[in-house]
Amino acid sequence: MIALLHRARKSVAAFGLAAAAGILAACQPVSMGGTGPAINPNAPVPVALLVPGASGQASDQLLARSLENAARLAIADLGGVQIDLRVYQTNGQAGAAGPIAQRAVAEGARVILGPLFAQEANAAGVAVSATGVNVMSFSNNTDIAGGNVFVLGPTFENTANRLVRYAASQGQRRVMIIHDKTPGGEAGRNAIARAAAGTGSTIVAQAGYEFSQNGVTQAAPSIAATARSAGADALFFTADTAGSLPMMTQMLRDQGLTPAQARYLGLTRWDIPSATLSHPGLQGGWFALPDPALYNAFQGRYQAAYGAAPHPVASLAYDGIAAVGALIKSGRADALSRNSLTQSSGFAGVGGVFRLRPDGTNERALAVAEIRNRQVVVIDPAPRNFSGSLF
Repeated sequence: MIALLHRARKSVAAFGLAAAAGILAACQPVSMGGTGPAINPNAPVPVALLVPGASGQASDQLLARSLENAARLAIADLGGVQIDLRVYQTNGQAGAAGPIAQRAVAEGARVILGPLFAQEANAAGVAVSATGVNVMSFSNNTDIAGGNVFVLGPTFENTANRLVRYAASQGQRRVMIIHDKTPGGEAGRNAIARAAAGTGSTIVAQAGYEFSQNGVTQAAPSIAATARSAGADALFFTADTAGSLPMMTQMLRDQGLTPAQARYLGLTRWDIPSATLSHPGLQGGWFALPDPALYNAFQGRYQAAYGAAPHPVASLAYDGIAAVGALIKSGRADALSRNSLTQSSGFAGVGGVFRLRPDGTNERALAVAEIRNRQVVVIDPAPRNFSGSLF
């Protein structure tokens, strides 16, 4: 039996994890209206990049290096747009992020990219809220979004909307939510419930279980029985591949509940790490991901430039620079204002189009994929623009 990983989770958005070990109680966002610092689009525009380096942890150093590399790759791809990238190390600590954000603004930054972790991003946003400088954080925790803080990371809401709507289009509208009893699991449960309410789908049952091997073992038989009695035709899991997901899906199969009877849907990426694709319990399941062809092209460019594969979260730094560059290219002095950042047409990112919403969250075009014969098979491609509904 697969042992569950017990670990503290930081908000690494590319893996679709809930931000931090708990749901962050963000400081009250400050309304910024359409304000933002004016820029001179004909001169290099100072952009601050806050990364979790200098913490003494090798994982944070890897993240910091990968984020900076991706940002510089994006600048190179912009052509004639001039960006003066200034990199600041936050140590991965909220206590350092606020003063460092203030320093970056004092030194001329017109927008801040990062930090990565939710507590840091919240602190940075609060610290510079009075200046009109916007913070495009790499977090996926929507609790910190609002005012001058945007989250670039893939959110539970975005993924839940995409999958619930696609499943409904395939006739699977009776959804059962299966979640671990953790802050992240409960946040995911709530996102799925909200998504279903807007699609005509019905949440026919919910089941929570203790985040442990024993918790999964004890819960699986009753979950299978509940799914059958409720007539669920889709099972939506909040767990990730490094946690309880492989074990839970296998145990439900052992109970005779397979995707042929109730389609398995995943709120997190089921292809990271790639070894997960071989797990028997996940065969036939659906999950959402950025356009694989576009993302693979980014990986190839990064590998060619730096001699190594990018960390998955690095794509967010590229997207941030791509958005900033597109706005600067417009030639407007208010290019980095809140109104400009939330333009409805969005931006072209590493994995497809995305846009920032006025509430500080984001919408990303996602593909729907099935794990079939241990391979990722796209069954519904990601939209290429915002001309219609992404979901």
